[in-house]
Amino acid sequence: MIRARAILGTNFSASRKCDNSLNSFKSPSPVNPELASIILRGSPYDWYALPFVLAGGIAAGVSFYWRFFIQWLRGKRGGKWPTTSAVVDIVSVSEEYGSGGETIGYLCTLTYFYRNPELQSGEYCRSFPTDDKADAEAWAASYKGTSVPIHVDPRDPTRSILRKEDL
Repeated sequence: MIRARAILGTNFSASRKCDNSLNSFKSPSPVNPELASIILRGSPYDWYALPFVLAGGIAAGVSFYWRFFIQWLRGKRGGKWPTTSAVVDIVSVSEEYGSGGETIGYLCTLTYFYRNPELQSGEYCRSFPTDDKADAEAWAASYKGTSVPIHVDPRDPTRSILRKEDL
């Protein structure tokens, strides 16, 4: 041990304690020690923002997928409703835009008409990824003028559902 001290040319004392405080941090770089501490350990404000960031992400996801959730829920509930025949008369493909204005996909809408006893209508929506515009248009066009089975609410004949399983 003495030999190692002599080689290094330093004089260590046994009573010297390790000082881990922020003030003893001497950096050769121009980074402020307080800034380095925040970068390495994070700020307490980061943890307070986490619930708000998560809530915002969940709200954005729910608002984007809401119509598909409602469609799925009606499909589950309407599966036991009586069926009738409907004709898909209007098909459309529209672009869906993200918050930055970029195209994030294509929304296909099938609008069908049925009589129960008066003329009624309903819609079925399906989303396609950004690079599948041709597939979206082909899918929508394949249903134009076709007859599809739909489920009609016996308590309210204006409510109907076209289920994915019935396409």
